[in-house]
Parts: sequence; structure tokens; C-alpha cells
Amino acid sequence: MTPTPTLPVSGGGSLSGARAALALSAGFLVLLVGGGARFAIGLTFKPMVDEFGWARGELGLAVGAYMLVSAVATFLAGRMADRLSPRALLIGGTVIGGIGIGLMSLVTQPWHALVLYGVVFAIGNGAASLVVVGVIVMRIFPGRAGLANALAISGMSVGQLVMIAVLASVMVQIGWPSVFIWIGIAHLLLLPLLFALPAQGGAVSSTGVPRESLSLREAAGKRQFWLLLGVYGICGLDDFFVTTHVAAFAQDRGLSALAAGHLLALMGLTGLVGVIASGWASDRLGPVWPTAAAFAARIIVFGWIAIDQSPLSIAVFALVFGATFLVTAPLTVVFVRESFGTKHLGALAGLITMVHQIFGGIGAYAGAAIFDATGGYDAAFVVMLVSAVVALALTLMLRRAAK
Repeated sequence: MTPTPTLPVSGGGSLSGARAALALSAGFLVLLVGGGARFAIGLTFKPMVDEFGWARGELGLAVGAYMLVSAVATFLAGRMADRLSPRALLIGGTVIGGIGIGLMSLVTQPWHALVLYGVVFAIGNGAASLVVVGVIVMRIFPGRAGLANALAISGMSVGQLVMIAVLASVMVQIGWPSVFIWIGIAHLLLLPLLFALPAQGGAVSSTGVPRESLSLREAAGKRQFWLLLGVYGICGLDDFFVTTHVAAFAQDRGLSALAAGHLLALMGLTGLVGVIASGWASDRLGPVWPTAAAFAARIIVFGWIAIDQSPLSIAVFALVFGATFLVTAPLTVVFVRESFGTKHLGALAGLITMVHQIFGGIGAYAGAAIFDATGGYDAAFVVMLVSAVVALALTLMLRRAAK
């Protein structure tokens, strides 16, 4: 009889193929629900501000706070994942995030959204994040980290596609509060699967050519570190400006709430293609070229939407940008492994993701502030175009720095 295949994990143990599949599936579903929850604010953004008469900047402040708080939570969770059980982090984050997002159905004041979405949900979503999932995946599939991590992170795209499409219909039928209620329930449904995960702890195992592992302090002395922070910071700026405001922008230009919601959902479909392609390409070409291709595509679509905002152009813009949205996500742990080793993988990946999230908050809030000041998003599109040009240059510099 052929023995059950095993995959190496840290600490000298082994994980059966079935349990490895369980861990990968759990990571996928955590990011599916968490990603759908995070994108839901873009779906409900305009209905909420219209119902309560808020300025867009007031709700945009809650989104900005979410990005900052979840960024810090992601970094702390990454550091803890290097030493403690990632399972406990996923369970705790899922419970806290589910409570925060479910209670968003009861908000009546901007500060309610600031506390529930910007703080409570942010803490939970940051703990049950792609960094913790990435640590788990790297432990199980060290030799195929790019593709395996992309498969797990594709849950975010599927969540955007499936959850937002369903929730858009729910919102049209019974109102925006129901969106948050159903997302909270989805969090609770994850718990039995998470409790079934093996409790792993310890450092990530390495593979291939031995590489010196650098601490945070040591990595900060390397040029690659600062280039990565620049690339991921700009990526976050672009990402969360678009995902927070694209549905509202589409409605401003004449699309119905349902059509705008479906467009946001379809970005998840193109994102699914993009993230899988980036993971596959990373395992063969390294992480730099998929990243550079993503920013090149952004330069094109930001330039196009700045001059043509017809419904067709909006759709093309959203779908092409969606294909680039998660490209860098599965590459974070790969960049860290290649540049700094794996002993402090969670802490370093968490810090890079934290910068991504903080700049994402800036992008989300800046988009709202620019709209309130100018009555449109034209100036914001120009800013994002310039930022994508800078990010492409930094990415190519990162390739040279790695030589």
C-alpha cells in the first residue's frame, strides 16, 4: 500500500496530505469571508451616506481608521505567528471581526462606524489576515510558496466575486444593514473548521539554498527593505482608493446601485485570475516581474479613466484594475524569504503588510476628501497615475538591488 504523502512543517513534524488540504482550505475560506467583509464597505458606501446625510469624508474616516488599525493588528499577528499557534490567531480574529462587522448593521452616527468598522472589525480582520495564512502556507508548502499562497489568497477574490454579488442583491431587496448581518453570520460559520486545524507553532521551515535570516533591525539596514516598503505602500494607496470608491464613482456616472455592486463583484473574478497568475509566475520568474506587470497595467487604466469616464470605460477600468488588485499579496512572503530568510517571516511580512494597509487608509480617505472638496474623483485619478509610475520604477530598482 502506498503511504499517505506528507509535507514538511516546522519543528521536525509532518502533515498528512489531507490535513494540509484542510489547512489550505481553511486559509482560503478565512480570506474569502474576511475579504468579502472588507469590500462590503464599498458596496454600502453610497447608500449609507445618502440615508444619513453624511459627508463622504465622515464614512471615509472610518475606512481610513480600519486600514490603520488593521495594519497594526496584522503586524502584531505576524510577529505572534512566528512564535505561537496561527490557529489561535485565526480563531480569535474571526470572532472579533464577526462581532464588529455584524454590529455595523446598527450604526446611526459616523462615530459608530468609526468604532465598529474602524477599530473592532479592523482588529479581528487584521489578526485573521493573509499574513497569518501566509505563515501557515509557507510551513506546509515551502517549495511552492508562490502558487500555494496564491491559491489561499484567491479566497479574497472569490469572496469579492461571490459575496459581493449576492450581497448587492440582498442590499437592493432589504437594505444595506442586512449586508453586515449576513457577513457577521458567515464569520461564525467558519469557527468549526478553524477549531479542526492542527495547532502549529515555531519558525517557518526553509527550503532550497540556505539563506541567512535577518531580524527586523537587520533587514532595515538593507536597500531591499525600503524599496519593498515603498512598493507596497503605493500598492495599498491605489488598492483601497479604488475598492472603496469605484462603486460610488460608477453610480455617480449613471450606473444603478445593483450594476455598480456587480461591477465590484466582477473585479473579484479578474482578481482571481491575476492572483493565481502572479503566484505561478513568481515560482518560475521570481516576484519582481509579476509586480512590475501589475503596475504597468495600472498606469494604463488610471491614464485612461482620467480622460474617459463613460460606462464602458468605467467597466474596463474596474476589471483591469481588479486583475492587479491582489497580485502582490501572495508575493509578500516570497519577497521576504528571498531577501531576508524565514526565521522572522511573520514579523517582516506583517510589517510590509502594515505599511500597505496604512497607505490604503490614506488612499481611501484621500479619495473621499478629494470628492468632498472638488465634487469628483478626477484629481484622485491623476494622483494614482503618478503613484503607479513611481511604484513601477521602485519595483525595477528592487530587481537591481537583489542582484
